[in-house]
Amino acid sequence: MSEIEYEADHVKHSIGGHGGHIFRRCIHVGMIIFPWLYFEHGESIAEPFSQTPVQFAAMLGIIFFFGELIRMKSGILIVGQREYEKHQFSALSWGAMSIAITIIVLSPWVGTGDQHAGWLVYPIIFSLAFGDPSMGEARRMGLDNQKVYAIGTIVCAICWLACGYLFGTPYWMAIFMAPLTMMSELPKLRWIDDNATMVLIPLAAVLFTVPFL
Repeated sequence: MSEIEYEADHVKHSIGGHGGHIFRRCIHVGMIIFPWLYFEHGESIAEPFSQTPVQFAAMLGIIFFFGELIRMKSGILIVGQREYEKHQFSALSWGAMSIAITIIVLSPWVGTGDQHAGWLVYPIIFSLAFGDPSMGEARRMGLDNQKVYAIGTIVCAICWLACGYLFGTPYWMAIFMAPLTMMSELPKLRWIDDNATMVLIPLAAVLFTVPFL
């Protein structure tokens, strides 16, 4: 099966059909709200639970994990999910747990000078939220692989450059993080969704980079 057929098949088998597919894309882009909630409102959100923001993020990751186990056991699917996700970890849960891991691991890196506290977290999550859907939609339009890869790289680069302007992320990081994030989407693994690989692989690269910043 070609990558174009792969994307078309996924839309066809999404719960809710084309409407479910659009809902899935909206949820994907909506993931950008998580770092904003954490870094801008984390204290006020976590305080009623007598937790620190990082503890609350960890708690949500645990809830998603066990909630997903219950969903898989029950065989429940929601709008936008695909048939193959009935009894395996869904893309939504992979994305949510990977974002939680990224926040927990990188939030201590506060940066220097004018750098925002989320200077490393935001670009990783933005690249997932916008890079993955842009590549998927490019495939659905019938574009060849080279154009799909170019679009994914450009979108991810824009995310990193935008975060450089907004949060003080070093602009030069876009040079290698953009293609790396794009390539992290390419493997079509049965049990690990690209919502995880597009976050965890760039996270590993950042962890090897930040000690030298």
